[in-house]
Amino acid sequence: MAQGTSQHPLHVLQEIEARCRKFAAGLPQQEEVREEWLGIAFRVGELHLAAPLGEVVELLTFPAMTRVPGAKSWVLGVANVRGNLLPVMDLSGFLYDRSTALTKRSRVLVLKHGGVFAGLLVDEVIGQRHFLEENRLSELPGVDIAVAPYLERAYRHDEENWAVFSMRRLAESPLFMQVAV
Repeated sequence: MAQGTSQHPLHVLQEIEARCRKFAAGLPQQEEVREEWLGIAFRVGELHLAAPLGEVVELLTFPAMTRVPGAKSWVLGVANVRGNLLPVMDLSGFLYDRSTALTKRSRVLVLKHGGVFAGLLVDEVIGQRHFLEENRLSELPGVDIAVAPYLERAYRHDEENWAVFSMRRLAESPLFMQVAV
């Protein structure tokens, strides 16, 4: 500052504040809050499903396993996963009596519920998906009777219908627990 033109410090601060406000960009405003449901999207045949995120404890590539004599055809065997025995089931084989063809996209979804610890072979795991509640469908269109007992609801996403598959309902199903021939 030049001699003789000194300003009171409070006035200097007020001028700085005024300049800052004049050139400051506003904060982004969140215009609306949209409710979402989060799930693990996967495919069984042509059926697009999503499992609740909290019901899938792990995703695996197809593990080496030992067949179980006297088990139904959809029981693929038992795998040793980090010291734990994991029974692996073919979800398509269980639901439709059609075996899943193993490909590089095939995955095993691991569920753990109420004492049931099992792996489900699926054709493909697509990944985590966010479904907007506003896209929730009032009814499940074209639901196959074999899969209907395990579905909770459905969403429309990317021009496709995604049914929510409950691993909990599957684990509680007496049909799923009857693995012996």
